[in-house]
Amino acid sequence: MAEAGGQVRIRHVLEPGDLGMVVHLHGVIYAREYGLDTTFEPYVAKPLAEFAMGGAGRLWIAERDGRVVGSIAMVDAGESVGQLRWFLLVPEARGTGLGRRLLETALAYARERAFARLYLWSFADLTEALRLYERAGFAITERKSGFVWGAQRTEVRMDMALSA
Repeated sequence: MAEAGGQVRIRHVLEPGDLGMVVHLHGVIYAREYGLDTTFEPYVAKPLAEFAMGGAGRLWIAERDGRVVGSIAMVDAGESVGQLRWFLLVPEARGTGLGRRLLETALAYARERAFARLYLWSFADLTEALRLYERAGFAITERKSGFVWGAQRTEVRMDMALSA
């Protein structure tokens, strides 16, 4: 099911190059904006490849004029739990409501799949994303700090119970 809104289309039927673009955008954007090093790309790529090779869930791609401008996924983590993953927007797509649309799409899918709860991992520097998650009903349940992706960072886990 694809959604159209203005010039942006959200689709879940994957096309050649989508997975590589999700990895590429995570690597380039997070390196530029937050100083993440090259270890972040395999952190994204390995589970994304495993998901694409037979994992349960759904990955959405947002595109404008044939160009990937964002992504989000809801992965079945087992036992009625979903994990939100690979949520990213290119800088020029931020502040347009697209992030909220992508998140709402993933949450609707989670409800449709009857997940009892959801979780995600992010890092503290992503303040706008964390606020978006909180407005959607996620709450911080864990923080851990350490050297990861080339620098000292604080990773944040957020959880959300879904009502029936």
